[in-house]
Amino acid sequence: MSKPLIGLLLGAFLGLLDGISSFFYPDVRAQMMLIITFSTIKGLITGLIAGIVARKWNSLPLGIATGLIVGLFLAYLVSPPPDSSGSNYYAEIMLPGSILGVIVGFATQRLGKNSPAKAQ
Repeated sequence: MSKPLIGLLLGAFLGLLDGISSFFYPDVRAQMMLIITFSTIKGLITGLIAGIVARKWNSLPLGIATGLIVGLFLAYLVSPPPDSSGSNYYAEIMLPGSILGVIVGFATQRLGKNSPAKAQ
């Protein structure tokens, strides 16, 4: 299995788990489908980018850093800013996004195989 495909599959799975975990917050249950959809998309994008980086460069630190940065960036794009009204989901979105990125970045560097070089 190729590294980008591993990234896509693992990212989608972890994103789905991240989205489903929002069930534990009763005040967002009305938005469950939206949260699950966007969490899965975030995981797919993070996994694809981490897989492409893993295919091009064989560097564990680079893979983890790429996953972390992409995961954090995508989580930042969908997280509401912290406010003083008491409903602060900023950390609850940013932390799983970064953890997803680190796991996917690590896995794409360690698992899968690079496609063979094409003859020119």
